[in-house]
Amino acid sequence: MKENLFEKIKRINEHDQEYWSARDLYKVLGYTEYSKFLRAIERAKEACKNSGQNIILHFAGVSEIQKSRNQYGEINGQAVQDYHLSRYACYLIAQNGDPRKVEIAKAQTYFAIKTRQKEIEDNLIEDNKRVFLRGEMKEHNRNLASVAKKSGVTDYANFQDFGYMGLYGGMRQKDIKIKKGLQKKDLILDHMDSEELAANLFRATQTEAKLKRENIKGQANANITHEQVGRKVRNTIRSLGGTMPENLPKVSHIKESRQRIKKSTKLKKLNKKMP
Repeated sequence: MKENLFEKIKRINEHDQEYWSARDLYKVLGYTEYSKFLRAIERAKEACKNSGQNIILHFAGVSEIQKSRNQYGEINGQAVQDYHLSRYACYLIAQNGDPRKVEIAKAQTYFAIKTRQKEIEDNLIEDNKRVFLRGEMKEHNRNLASVAKKSGVTDYANFQDFGYMGLYGGMRQKDIKIKKGLQKKDLILDHMDSEELAANLFRATQTEAKLKRENIKGQANANITHEQVGRKVRNTIRSLGGTMPENLPKVSHIKESRQRIKKSTKLKKLNKKMP
């Protein structure tokens, strides 16, 4: 299946969302009868259900009026049943279609390639977010350390622990490392995804601002402030239905994200130079 053939029959609804009509798709996939194509749709719906997805979001049953003119020039309309399919639904249909059809085999290859491309694109988006937020954390941790020192903090490691305790439900840095399966020498921030980094960045910037704004003095008061800010960030995550930071997965070292971005940039430059 050539990409432009599948993309050519794509439709856009009033909400600017893409979808495919089953009535269009069955012909592209080599079916001569829509009724036989419905069997592939039912198998795909079952696969969708088993994967934990909402079937209705991907297979929207609709009734549409097909218009035609009679011999008198009058427009007659007949209601026909159809499905509005998401890209994921089309992928499942191809995977559950008749493998003897050449069109199905080509569609399976097409979707396998596209799925992999999407995974790579999504990973690069996350990589770029991680690298950016890790850089911001490095800068704002320096700023926080400077402000904390002016506030009278002499034990910065202890001060940092209080911030983590607020955000991570009482867990100190060593506890978080154990929870996430990190080594003692590992830096926690280097193994955070973008969501966890963003939460910690908010903790750091707001603690820095509060220490300066309220002119807080003394190690004990600074520790309490850091813990309070961390706890409020945690409460915000909970109120939004988010995952607590200690339960977010450990990810590969940030240097791997940097390497993938570097490799992607080189490939883009190489592609531009190719005739």
